[in-house]
Amino acid sequence: MLTKIRSEREYKAAMKTIETLLKKATDSGGFHMLSEEESGMLAKLSRLVENYEDNTLQLMPIKPKTLQEAVEYKMAEQKLTQALLAKKLGIGAPKLSQIMTGKREPDVIFLKALYRKLKIDAEFLLSHV
Repeated sequence: MLTKIRSEREYKAAMKTIETLLKKATDSGGFHMLSEEESGMLAKLSRLVENYEDNTLQLMPIKPKTLQEAVEYKMAEQKLTQALLAKKLGIGAPKLSQIMTGKREPDVIFLKALYRKLKIDAEFLLSHV
């Protein structure tokens, strides 16, 4: 079995095996219908594919350049409007709007809310304020 995906050909082969296993699980009523060996193979190939995509293809994760881009990405990911995001973060909609347009600097309360509620990496937050 593969220990690392090193080429596009290996990537495509791994994806084909993953798709076959997912189809088998779906058609037979769930993942519990896969054998222990198949479940293990699916998990391992999924990790290898994810690693290849992140490091070679660089499909994910999206790496925002600004704090505003990170917030916009999370809003899109969670299908939130600015009003809903403000409510989720526990801040006023006008304050969020001002921060998003660059008219106001983010404060500690806002940054803590982004970290706790949206799970935005603390290191990213600190390096982008």
